Amino acid sequence: MTETIADFAFLKGVKVIDFTQFEAGPSCTEALAWLGADVVKIENPLRGDPGRRLRPNQPDNDPYYFHMFNANKRSATVNLKSEEGLALIKQMIAEADVMIENFAPGAIERLGLGYDVVKAINPGLIFAQVKGFGEGSPFEKNLAFDMIAQACGGTFSVTGEADGQPTRPGVTIGDTGTGMLMAITILGALYERRESGEGHRLQVAMQDAMLHYMRVNFATQGLTGRAAERGGAKIPGVVNAPMGLYPCAPGGSNDWVYIMTSRANPDHWDRLLGVIGRDDLIGDARYATPADRVERDAEVDDVISEWTRTQDKFEAMRRIGEAGIPAGAVLDTDELNNDATFEERGVMQTMHHPVHRPFKMPGWPVRVDGQATRVTSSPVLGEHTETVIGEWLGLNESAIQALREAGTLG
Repeated sequence: MTETIADFAFLKGVKVIDFTQFEAGPSCTEALAWLGADVVKIENPLRGDPGRRLRPNQPDNDPYYFHMFNANKRSATVNLKSEEGLALIKQMIAEADVMIENFAPGAIERLGLGYDVVKAINPGLIFAQVKGFGEGSPFEKNLAFDMIAQACGGTFSVTGEADGQPTRPGVTIGDTGTGMLMAITILGALYERRESGEGHRLQVAMQDAMLHYMRVNFATQGLTGRAAERGGAKIPGVVNAPMGLYPCAPGGSNDWVYIMTSRANPDHWDRLLGVIGRDDLIGDARYATPADRVERDAEVDDVISEWTRTQDKFEAMRRIGEAGIPAGAVLDTDELNNDATFEERGVMQTMHHPVHRPFKMPGWPVRVDGQATRVTSSPVLGEHTETVIGEWLGLNESAIQALREAGTLG
């Protein structure tokens, strides 16, 4: 596997001062770290990022959420409520290329680190903020987590069965999806700064980001003039059959395969009939066109399900896929975790942590010259405080010790 892993250095020398917590902000800074930036989490000396889920006077029994979003970073603990701590952070801001925060609305300003303050310290700083709702929104002051952003951003409204209630999507695009949009924008701002030397204030609201991921649904809105609808395994507005989930053997909760023939390729239907052993239906006028099959959608699904129930989902996917028809087995996290090919390609890697047991996790999915960037351990709270302060600010050991004794550092 080592031949497929490398240490990406695209952002080597870029210093990121990271005031983010939980997932939306940390997803962004982790992406920058995987690309080679020096990302330093500034954390509360006692509890750190709330995403650590530390328990007072007890060992952390749930570190995996934190690992997932904070690989490849360093941690420095600084008391931001002390004058000395705030002054130290301002010195670090003067050395930084990027500062990012996702505190509650108004919190960074109350700390004395709002944009006007930090811009005066470092005019070339890229100052990035992730919030739940955008400035000017009637909900601007509201707090938000992933599911709040997705509910307010439309994704619940198009997820679930057509005749059922809205459903929370199973993935956290409200958090991680927002973080990725901010990471891309930071890269653009850094690129532009090479010529201008000027910094920028970047802001993204999680609700606003969800609209980006709803573009197909808004296209449906534009076409129909009505709210995009839920369709379960079907795609509302796409008049096509067969399309959807089909049950497989042995009948477990995730023993399903998704099959979708293309309206643009009439051969898909005949090929599928050949795969499932129903050559007798090739040329049958009842199912000749996509429109005919949509009219008999239930019959079409029954014909396909009769065959898929005799196949396990992997075999069904293989046979249908080899016939040139789009098909995908429904894979759960355990099946994905145990697929050795992800590790062989560096998509999944094992984090070796100094405190917790080894933990397999997804890394950065973009390969460069055939290699994936290496996943290194998420930091123990305050693990790199002295190293970072020394490197960034040039303070010697005695000066750092004095700051620690004064309670400025954790």
